Amino acid sequence: MNRLYHVPLSPFCRKVRLTLAEKRIEVELVEERYWEQQPDFLRRNPAGKVPVLRMESRLMSESQAICEWLEEAYPTPALMPRDVDARYEVRRLCNWFDDKFHNEVTSKLLYERVNRKVQGTGYPDSKAVKFGASRIKYHLDYMAWLLDQRRWLAGDSMTLADFAAAAHLSCLDYISDVDWNRHAVVKDWYVKLKSRPSFRTLLADQVPGFTQPGHYADLDF
Repeated sequence: MNRLYHVPLSPFCRKVRLTLAEKRIEVELVEERYWEQQPDFLRRNPAGKVPVLRMESRLMSESQAICEWLEEAYPTPALMPRDVDARYEVRRLCNWFDDKFHNEVTSKLLYERVNRKVQGTGYPDSKAVKFGASRIKYHLDYMAWLLDQRRWLAGDSMTLADFAAAAHLSCLDYISDVDWNRHAVVKDWYVKLKSRPSFRTLLADQVPGFTQPGHYADLDF
């Protein structure tokens, strides 16, 4: 059985989960308390991070590397375009969300409000939360600008860039930190993704101590 070592509200794990589900690859989800740095887990990934995907004899880490490996090993349905310039744009946007968005928003909101409590590392830093709440507006505006010109974030087809963005936003939506009324085009984009079968397991996630908001799993929110 394929296994994905993950935590439910990790955007990097969610990006891999979406890719696996979209390609209809069955996988057992194993929650991993990676912050405890257990020897067994460090043997799977010396970097001590999730996600880690086990497929047959392979152990793979780093979400973007995993997703691109899956794309090459299981090319249908395609989540990367064929054109070299279009592939660059997908990779650029994946990095945008996994680096810039992550550092400015996800780490300031989700990690402060959820991870600190789950990992027992203290109370949220109010300055960090305020900064994240301010910066998410900029990122939503940028997404709206992209979607005003394109059907999907990176072009006319759904790609890994959409999964990277949706992975981060879905985590933040779990704690009601996304203003879906800011841009109708962004909300419509998210509804299209949220309605896909590959999104179902994400909508079923439950994190002890944090209750889903009423709209979280609603496909017509």
